[in-house]
Amino acid sequence: MKINKRDWLFIGLIVVVTGIFFAISGKEKTTPVPNDSTHRIVYETAYRNAPGPDASFFKRAFFKPDKQGAEVYCEPCHKEKGIPFPPNHPPKNRCLFCHKLLQISGEAGSLPEKTRTQGVPVK
Repeated sequence: MKINKRDWLFIGLIVVVTGIFFAISGKEKTTPVPNDSTHRIVYETAYRNAPGPDASFFKRAFFKPDKQGAEVYCEPCHKEKGIPFPPNHPPKNRCLFCHKLLQISGEAGSLPEKTRTQGVPVK
């Protein structure tokens, strides 16, 4: 099969569109939720129902943390501790929509035994 001029133009267009897509995608600009003692309750709440290491692959691979359950602790604690939000910060009820939880284990969806029984390990 011969590739003619029209085909090369189409291939070039696809390469340019793909290049632009990757050029504008960039890194995450929001800070992740720190995995420290202050934010321990957020991680414990989000990963409360995490499957154990003996659970099936699909349960571990497709586990989603309970972000909405964990977000209820954000605003009251920030107000109590006097940690202000930036001036142009969006509504404060969906914190974990932008601020991601850190991976706390190498395998997606699974938590170390210590985490599930005694709380999230502090880095």
